[in-house]
Amino acid sequence: MPARKLKELLDSHKVKYVTTTHSTAYTAQEIASLAHVRGDEFAKSVIVTIDGVTVMAVVPASYHVDLSLLRTSAKGKQITLSTETEFRDMFPECETGAMPPFGELYEMPVFVDENLTKEKEIVFNAGTHHELIRLSYDDFAKLVKPTVAKFSTRADAAVRL
Repeated sequence: MPARKLKELLDSHKVKYVTTTHSTAYTAQEIASLAHVRGDEFAKSVIVTIDGVTVMAVVPASYHVDLSLLRTSAKGKQITLSTETEFRDMFPECETGAMPPFGELYEMPVFVDENLTKEKEIVFNAGTHHELIRLSYDDFAKLVKPTVAKFSTRADAAVRL
């Protein structure tokens, strides 16, 4: 069952969604592969701190957050990638690293990379390492009201030296 607060939010807004399960996996690319989902439509949540404020940066699984671009988009001065130890307690009903991209459930601003907005539907962790939710990007955007910006690089480009 997906995270209770997330399911209640979706149901209360009459959002159509599908939940699926897959073998336990931990990386976004691995989950996308197991669930037969393109990496471009799998939304992964990355937790960062900008000028002392914890925010959720949501990018396609096939991309990496470019901290410099995100800092500029957020008009911030300082940005750091948060560790699991730092954010684990912020998502009490979620397995560590499997939080859904709904920052308002956790009193957290959400930034979405513009590459994800091109997808008709998105898929994301539902609070565990074996459950997913699929819904329309438009429904997601209406509920979350994220700040949309360009702050990612292709995963394959990021590993080149």
